[in-house]
Amino acid sequence: MKVFKFGGASVKDAVGVKNLVKVLQHEGFDNTLIVISAMGKMTNAFEEIIDAYYNKKDDLSQKIDFVRTYHFSIISDLFLQNNHTVIIEIEQFFGQLSGFLITNKNRDYNFIYDQIIGFGELISTKIVSAYLNEVNIVNSWIDVREYIKTDATYRDAYVNWELTKQKITTLNTSKLYITQGFLGSNENSKTTSLGREGSDYSAAIFAYCLNAASLSIWKDVDGVLNADPRFFENAQLLQQISYGEAIEMAFYGASVIHPKTLKPLENKNIPLFVRSFIDLQSKGTIVGKGHHLIPDIPCFILKKEQILVSISALDFSFMVEHNLSDIFKILHNYKLKVNLIQNSALSFSVCIEDKFHNFQQFLNEINAKYKVSYVENVSLFTVRHANENAVKTIEKKGEILLKQATKGTVQVIMK
Repeated sequence: MKVFKFGGASVKDAVGVKNLVKVLQHEGFDNTLIVISAMGKMTNAFEEIIDAYYNKKDDLSQKIDFVRTYHFSIISDLFLQNNHTVIIEIEQFFGQLSGFLITNKNRDYNFIYDQIIGFGELISTKIVSAYLNEVNIVNSWIDVREYIKTDATYRDAYVNWELTKQKITTLNTSKLYITQGFLGSNENSKTTSLGREGSDYSAAIFAYCLNAASLSIWKDVDGVLNADPRFFENAQLLQQISYGEAIEMAFYGASVIHPKTLKPLENKNIPLFVRSFIDLQSKGTIVGKGHHLIPDIPCFILKKEQILVSISALDFSFMVEHNLSDIFKILHNYKLKVNLIQNSALSFSVCIEDKFHNFQQFLNEINAKYKVSYVENVSLFTVRHANENAVKTIEKKGEILLKQATKGTVQVIMK
């Protein structure tokens, strides 16, 4: 069996959905499971619904109407019948959304987020599945929440691998399945999510549990590039890359492959293909065991909206092990992701990502124990396989606040 994953850009409109059909016709779709994200920017749109609901804003109904109109416009472009069954199915999802908004009593933001955000994937996959059946590509739509089982860590759930494998291995590997990325459910059947960009991870989970021959992630770029073309000129395609190198790049923040996606594939030596849904003739990038970097060139990674924090003792004493242990515990408690560390005898600097908007609470606690200074909205540049020219290219982009170099890797924090 093989696994395909299509992101939101590939199904952002009716043209995209029809192009997905062309991809399947070109590649073949027997014995295939397809993971699909929410359409276009609908995850962002559902986040606006969550914000309006949680903060009791007046424009909640307008936010819902926008999402509703977007999806029904795509349905209108895809289906000739005004009474197609997919219309009823999508109406049912909006009914479930309204029901949750009316009856929910839980005020935990992360819980609310996960109960609402998944409608983007559920609606997207229903539309695509219905259209594939319409053009005689017979498939079965399945609810991923019945297969990927997790704990109750809302917005960043941990997979229960044993139970998930039991569920997924019941699938008939001779069929074509359409399912959702990003989502799971806990033991109380409440929707959970695997973290932003977690659809790649969902596909890897299915590939691992099904012993898939391969996983193909279809994108609007040629494959894995050595840099994000939005921020760097002359980005080049990496034809092949090892699991290890891809994991390193993902760790440093490369956005093409989700960090958690790669390890399950490596454990079973399942090759990962990153390909363009626009240019089907392009071979893209293959990620696999023992694949050396081709071409062997510097790779540039940018993480924006970071916070650089410098911490020192109130009494000017050395920053030693018990200080660092205390600081890391507080960072962990507030779910602040650490992307770079640098310490000296008297100070400790850390570049963090405030994914859950807990930085102010962290600051309140850490200020009571240490002297703290910080700079918000900084950029963290990482250069893998760095050479002198590559580093100079980065250093021209702004004011250098911190620089750190190890063998082959240079990191620079800039304002």
